[in-house]
Amino acid sequence: MARSPKRRLPGGRVSKAATKAIVQAKTRADDSETAITPVSTISTRRFRRGGVANLVVMSISAGLVGTLAIPAYAFTPGSEDPEFATTAAAALTKADPQSVDVAAEASAAPVSQDTLAVTTGASIQEAAEAEAARQAAQTAMTSYAASYDGPSVGDFLANPPYPNFDLASVYSVATQYIGVPYVYGGATPAGFDCSGFVMYVYAQFGVSMPHSSAGQGAMGTPISESAAVPGDLVIMPGHDGFYAGGGMILHAPYEGASVRVQPIWTSDYSIVRIGI
Repeated sequence: MARSPKRRLPGGRVSKAATKAIVQAKTRADDSETAITPVSTISTRRFRRGGVANLVVMSISAGLVGTLAIPAYAFTPGSEDPEFATTAAAALTKADPQSVDVAAEASAAPVSQDTLAVTTGASIQEAAEAEAARQAAQTAMTSYAASYDGPSVGDFLANPPYPNFDLASVYSVATQYIGVPYVYGGATPAGFDCSGFVMYVYAQFGVSMPHSSAGQGAMGTPISESAAVPGDLVIMPGHDGFYAGGGMILHAPYEGASVRVQPIWTSDYSIVRIGI
């Protein structure tokens, strides 16, 4: 900046006007510097303060990242206390891999599936027919009991009319009942079922038998068919009768039929003899 020339008074003194001009010029120069300098100074101070702040923020951030990077269990308070100790279950999970043997049949366990039973018209009809048959049998038994007043099996066992037992006589007595109707559960001449017929005949010879074809078969001794004679018993699954000779059987067959002689219709049978 150009300086104003100083006016000097005689004797080397500066005039008042010149002094005033110098002061004003200096003042203006100082004001100019003052107007410019604060901007630079402020910027420099802001920069210095901003740099320090940035350094502080960066330091704090680095500390936070380092803290997060450390495993959480490193900061667990009282981790050595019993309540923070590793449990047996946790220790097992950190152990070597484990394996479990499973039986082959366990992996192929059968799976059952519920089924829905549907009642059809045919099944209803079958049930109705079965109930009708049951009621008919009950009616037959009622009339059967009312229609017979002769000796029973118990009466014969107490006083056998044929005390001398032989198979020919047994068969002869059995033939007297040909034509008697089949009645389920019957054991008198009013009506026989298969084992009731055999039981009633043998009772007249003083031989007590169960009212069961299997039980009667268990009482006898198995023999070959070539050795069989009339009066021996033919035993089938769920049925029996008297051997009639020549591959024939005398028996009470089924409901709606009567005591009769007919060929043995199956190979699933055996012959047993009572009294030996």
